[in-house]
Amino acid sequence: MNDEDNNLNETNKYIPKHAYNNEINNFDRDNTYTNNDFYKVKNDVVLDENIYSDFDDNRDENIKVKSVKKKRKLKRRVWTLLILFFVIILIVCSIKILLWMKDNKDTSSVTNEIINAVNIEEREDDDNTELVNEDDDKKSDYWYYITFPLINVDFTGLKEKNSDTVGWINVNNTNINYPYVQTTDNSFYLNHSFDKSYNEAGWVFLDYRNNNNLDNKNTILYAHSRLDKTMFGSLSKVLKPSWYNNKDNHIIRLSTESENTLWQIFSVYKIPEESYYITTEFNNDSDYEKFLNVIKNRSIYNFNTNLNINDKILTLSTCYSDTERTVVHAKLIKKSNK
Repeated sequence: MNDEDNNLNETNKYIPKHAYNNEINNFDRDNTYTNNDFYKVKNDVVLDENIYSDFDDNRDENIKVKSVKKKRKLKRRVWTLLILFFVIILIVCSIKILLWMKDNKDTSSVTNEIINAVNIEEREDDDNTELVNEDDDKKSDYWYYITFPLINVDFTGLKEKNSDTVGWINVNNTNINYPYVQTTDNSFYLNHSFDKSYNEAGWVFLDYRNNNNLDNKNTILYAHSRLDKTMFGSLSKVLKPSWYNNKDNHIIRLSTESENTLWQIFSVYKIPEESYYITTEFNNDSDYEKFLNVIKNRSIYNFNTNLNINDKILTLSTCYSDTERTVVHAKLIKKSNK
């Protein structure tokens, strides 16, 4: 070996380690390096790779930390929105409850004022009393109910308080004992009290399509079903067996400026909201007969009442739920002109 080769080998020994690539054999010229030198270089390369690997690990860790922080921030926002939502609901519900309580208080005040100012008396039959559409069946309950006395109401004071007053209704074994009103639509008294002040409790009112002298085939009265049992809130009692089993409950009494009337209940039920049972006009007797059969057969109880096309009926309607109605039908059996 000459001096030139020796100089080359000495130079190769001091080539920087980072200058080697994976093909390290390309630099292993003339087998100058031993196996130990090869592993030393290879290990140095691996070490460099571990440095980059540590860098990648740190970057992944940072990404994970940022992701966790973002999720926590989102979670806090969601909880904040949920809390805000429930606070708003709580405020709205509280306001509604307070308004409901105020309506109840105002209704109670108006009702008490009416009761204290009006004289309601029972009237025994006299020469003016007339039996309506007498039942041929002498065993029929009709003959039991006509023995009940009529009620008579003086409307002078009521008309002064509200000129829309057209009658008084009393339903046995319920809280229904009110004057009823009528106007030009079926909406005003849904949210106005007897004194015409705004009140979500509303008042008892006669369908605007009816004549207030009760000469329609189907006379209809409406009122809200209040939770405190005011207005028609106690009408749902008619659906209970305990109410039905007391025979004396099956009558309704009305009083108007011109006459006092007694009505015998023959059908009670609840039904999805519809307009059929509040039909007031019929094309012919056949349609009316069909109507009577339909509403009678809907009853959840059998009142053993005979009906025919000469009967006039009274319908009470109120809400059972947002989509259902409680309905009561009765037929006129006795009246007395004032």
